[in-house]
Amino acid sequence: MSQLHSGGTLGGIVVSAVARFGDRPAISDGAIRWSYREFGAAVGRFITLFRDIGLVKGNALSILSSNRAESWAAICAAAVMGLRYTPLHPMAAEDDHAFIVEDAEIDAVIVEAGKFAPRGRAIKSRAPSLTHLLSFGAVDGARDCLAGFDALTPAPLIDDSDTDAIAWLAYTGGTTGRSKGVMLPHRAITAMSMTLYADWDWPVDIRYLAATPISHAAGITLFPVVMRGGYARLVNGFDAETYCRTVAEERINATFLVPTLIYALIDAPALRDTYDMSSLDLIVYGAAPMSPDRLREGIAIFGSVFMQLYGQTEAPQCVTTMRKADHDDSKPGRLGSCGRPSPMCDVKLFDAEMREVGIGEPGEICVRGAIVMDGYWKRPEATEEAFRGGWLHTGDVAVKDAEGYLYIVDRTKDMIISGGFNIYPREVEDALMAHHAVASAAVIGIPDDKWGEAVKAFVVLKPGANNAASELQAYVKDRRGAPWSPKTIDFVDAIPVTGLGKIDRKALRAPYWDGRTRGVA
Repeated sequence: MSQLHSGGTLGGIVVSAVARFGDRPAISDGAIRWSYREFGAAVGRFITLFRDIGLVKGNALSILSSNRAESWAAICAAAVMGLRYTPLHPMAAEDDHAFIVEDAEIDAVIVEAGKFAPRGRAIKSRAPSLTHLLSFGAVDGARDCLAGFDALTPAPLIDDSDTDAIAWLAYTGGTTGRSKGVMLPHRAITAMSMTLYADWDWPVDIRYLAATPISHAAGITLFPVVMRGGYARLVNGFDAETYCRTVAEERINATFLVPTLIYALIDAPALRDTYDMSSLDLIVYGAAPMSPDRLREGIAIFGSVFMQLYGQTEAPQCVTTMRKADHDDSKPGRLGSCGRPSPMCDVKLFDAEMREVGIGEPGEICVRGAIVMDGYWKRPEATEEAFRGGWLHTGDVAVKDAEGYLYIVDRTKDMIISGGFNIYPREVEDALMAHHAVASAAVIGIPDDKWGEAVKAFVVLKPGANNAASELQAYVKDRRGAPWSPKTIDFVDAIPVTGLGKIDRKALRAPYWDGRTRGVA
């Protein structure tokens, strides 16, 4: 790219926001509360610190931390300096962290003191290429970034990043095998930020609550909040009471939650009676499908405040958007949609031969546009496969209606083939969750000598419910038909989810497919 067409970087977003919004409140984690001016000074101090240990443009940084203001400042410092940033999910296993740090060729890792200290030392011992172990707080064998931090002279905020350079090397969730590094250039994340800035139903004066890890969706969504001069409140993990209290105390008006956390709020009437949550004007949900019936419950409680995003690491946050006005329950089935393609995306549904399917026919969601990744890090064959035919293949199957709304059926690899029927788990899960007694459900296929695969469900009942499996099986049969009715149902206390909030089908399937040839990852 010529210099004439450079610009449009994450570093530029940060530098501009600090200059424009000065004394407006920027971010708080409960212990720290910074204005944009103070946040800019913290970013400058991290740049000074990073340069002091020898990091230069093109080096790579990872952070393993809870949601804290210093973590966001360090991420933004990396963007301004032109460092490549790789998130580490705080709930991931040691093997995943060690693999990512080594595979991504990370030069420096920052870990939070306390529970992440042993993990930091383990990563250092298992990743020979790692040069610097830093920490938030005192950790043996690490340089404490916060010791003497306030005495550091902030570096001038001058954007040194390049539009086409990798801004985030973000690893996939690993639900379909060993996670892959997704190369997201500044171009992709700035295009995403502009789309979110312009196309989402933000309140005028944003007060945004991030309860899920800012290493992932809740964090990358901070960039459009920064662009608008909004205020971000970080909390560590989702506890329903803490969440509700924070909304009330901070008059939060925008938030991002995965569906399972929204269900927890729906099922907590006592907390909603205790804490005034009327300030909530926008609840963004995504990362996993939401049951239309539970969404209907949420709308009845919170009002018309829900907005859905659909994206993936390879095309973050805004492949499609289901805006507040799109949640129109007068249109049959509309609450089951993930919305329409975002303005900066080309989206088509293709069959296995790359032929576009017709209205109402299932096809794989394929994407082109500025938000699409550059490819997989050091994985040319996987990149070629993902980009076959000149489109990004998402692996998600959807149908489109006459008005252009998409309805995700499920992941291509999650499809259950039972007695010749193609059954998508979400179809069964939605049917189960339409039952008044069901709080959440997950469905997989298990080996069956007669049918090839049998539909198996895991169900969490609402408090006080004691419904029998036979009742739920009959209910699904009545709504969907006999092939979709689970052959077996296990009642469980909780559905396992990945660190990104998606149903962990791999964990559910493992006991049944161990040693079998299918064993879909």
